[in-house]
Amino acid sequence: MATNPPARIGRTDGVYVIAEAGVNHDGCLDKARSLIDAAHAAGADAVKFQAFSAKRLASADAPKCAYQVTAAGESQAQMLARLELAPSDFASLQRHAEQRGIAFFCTPFSIPDLEMLVALGVPAIKIASPDIVNVPLLRAAAATSLPLIVSTGAATLDEIDAAVALLTSAGARDRLSLLHCVSAYPTRPADAKLGCIRTMAERFNLPVGFSDHTADADFGALAVAAGARILEKHLTLDRSAHGPDHFFSLEPPAMARYVNGARLAIDAMGTGVVAPTQSEMEVRQLARGSIVTKGPLRAGQALAAEHLTVLRPAGGISPDAFDSVIGRVMRVDIPAQTRIEWSMLA
Repeated sequence: MATNPPARIGRTDGVYVIAEAGVNHDGCLDKARSLIDAAHAAGADAVKFQAFSAKRLASADAPKCAYQVTAAGESQAQMLARLELAPSDFASLQRHAEQRGIAFFCTPFSIPDLEMLVALGVPAIKIASPDIVNVPLLRAAAATSLPLIVSTGAATLDEIDAAVALLTSAGARDRLSLLHCVSAYPTRPADAKLGCIRTMAERFNLPVGFSDHTADADFGALAVAAGARILEKHLTLDRSAHGPDHFFSLEPPAMARYVNGARLAIDAMGTGVVAPTQSEMEVRQLARGSIVTKGPLRAGQALAAEHLTVLRPAGGISPDAFDSVIGRVMRVDIPAQTRIEWSMLA
C-alpha cells in the first residue's frame, strides 16, 4: 500500500517509492495505463513518466548512449519521437492514476513541458540528472511552488552545490529533495556508491533518496539501510521488449518485491534509540542472572566474593551490582542457592 502523500516526499518516517514508467510505454497509451496499474499493484507511492518533445530535447545529429544503441536501433531523434506522448495523453494518464489511487507526476525536459505539467496539476516535479546544470529549467521549476526531486547522476559535488544554492535562493529549499544516482545502465552494484546518500544528507541537510539503475530487485532495501528515504526504480511490463530502458527495469512481480523489501527495511531501521524492545523483555528476564548464594549464610556474616555466584533467572539483585554487595552484612539466615535481595542486607 502507498503510504506517503507527494507533498511530504522524503520528509516522513517512511520511504517514498516511485515506480519509474519513464518511456517503457513505447509510445502506446494502453501500455502506459498498464504500467500505472502495475505500479499501483506493486504498492508504489507514485508512478512517474517522462514529458518531452523530441525536437526540443535533441538535435537531429545527437549521438546515442551505448546502452540506447544496444536496446534500440534507430537514431536518438527517431527513438525520442517514437516514445513521445502528447499533452492530452498525460491528462488521460493522470486521470487513470487518480482512479487507481496512486500519485502521478513526470520529469519535464524543457520549460514548455514543465508548464504543461503544472497546468495538469501534478503534485511534484522531478528533474532528471542531465538537467542539474540546466539553470533556466531549475529556476522555472523552483517558481512552481511544487515539491522538487533532483537527480544527481554524473554530477560533480560542485555542480550539486550550485544547483542546491540556486534552488535555495529561489525559495525552494523547504520542498527540495535530492536523489543519489549513478547514470550507468544497468548500474553495477560495485558502482552504486550508496555511501553517497549519507554524505549528501549530511552536507545539504535535505531528504536524500536513490534513483536506482541496478537490475536488482533487492537493492532498494540496501539503499534504505544506507539512509535513502525516496526510491525511484524503473518498471517495465516486459524486460525483453524493444526500447532503451526495458532491459534494466523490473517487471511487476520484481517491482512488488522491491517495494516490499524497501518497506521491510524502513521498518527494520527503527528509531535509532538504543533500548530493549518489548519483544526482548521475556528473554531479558529469563536469560539474565541474579546474585545467588553458593552455600548457607548466617545473620551477621559479611559477604565475600567466594560466597556468591550468578545464576539465571533475573529477579534478585542484578550481577552488575556484584561489587556493591561485597562486605555487606547479612540480616537474616538464608540457605544455599538463594537469590540475594537488598532487604536481606544491613
